Amino acid sequence: MSRHAVRARSGSDRTSLYDEITGKILAELEAGRLPWIQPWGTAAAKAPLAMPKNAATSRAYSGINVLILWGAVIERGFPGQSWLTFRQALSLGGNVRKGERGTTVVYADRFIPDDEKKRSRETGEEAQAIPFLKRFTVFNLSQCEGLPDDLAIVAPPPEPGLIEPKVEALIKASGIDFRIGGNRAFYVPAHDYVMVPPPQAFFEPINWHRTALHECSHASGAPHRLNRDLSGSFGTKKYAFEEMIAEISAAFCCAALGIVPTVRHADYIGSWAEVLREDNRAIVRAASQASKAADWLLKFVPEDGRPAPVPADADEREAA
Repeated sequence: MSRHAVRARSGSDRTSLYDEITGKILAELEAGRLPWIQPWGTAAAKAPLAMPKNAATSRAYSGINVLILWGAVIERGFPGQSWLTFRQALSLGGNVRKGERGTTVVYADRFIPDDEKKRSRETGEEAQAIPFLKRFTVFNLSQCEGLPDDLAIVAPPPEPGLIEPKVEALIKASGIDFRIGGNRAFYVPAHDYVMVPPPQAFFEPINWHRTALHECSHASGAPHRLNRDLSGSFGTKKYAFEEMIAEISAAFCCAALGIVPTVRHADYIGSWAEVLREDNRAIVRAASQASKAADWLLKFVPEDGRPAPVPADADEREAA
């Protein structure tokens, strides 16, 4: 097979993987469900709320892989959020049970084609890398056998009394100008402050935490923080994309802190679906940016009982 044919096929594989992921997320949105808001604590969910992690390395998965693995836990009724590759299960002295079906996750990286390297040498310009996704397969711990006893399948639930103080401490330590009052929640990029109504304005006070983290996720994108493009005006695709980032980031933060709110931002579902239909890479980029925002916020959680930070970019190199 010629080099051109290999390159064409690999480009087609990358496109189909983006299409496959986007198709799954779109199907959820069109069914009226937000794939980053899972029904934790209901009869449909056997696993506790948590960020998915690799059981061999203890590294948290990030970006789009969080949404993929959460979806698999709910769809297939797995009892925990820990995962292994086939090889990792063997290296730990166990194995994946015969007949078990794995879950496909992705590894994001970049490569520089030979032609681009040559152009760079000839012109002296910096070589341009091309992003790509590579798929690999992981198995839930409950799909394995013979593993060491200290690899717990079900994580213990967080202590409820610690949740609210952690969020308050996080907000204070972040340095964000956070104001409580009014009757709606928003972030003002021009003046770099967040406004959120008081907790008693919510039907269920736990929802205040999610809303606060959503608005703080917007604030994380300020130029002197993570420097995202916050210039989109209401109703534009750019605005919808930033809302998707903040929504997913808040969900990641809540999972890391053990918060199970019920608030939804269903008003945006239509605009999010429109963005995804036009750009098959949008959900992957949004989830990646959401991981970076969540990571930035979670680093301000007090050290005592601090959850493991969410890695800023993808995902489990050792498994690729």
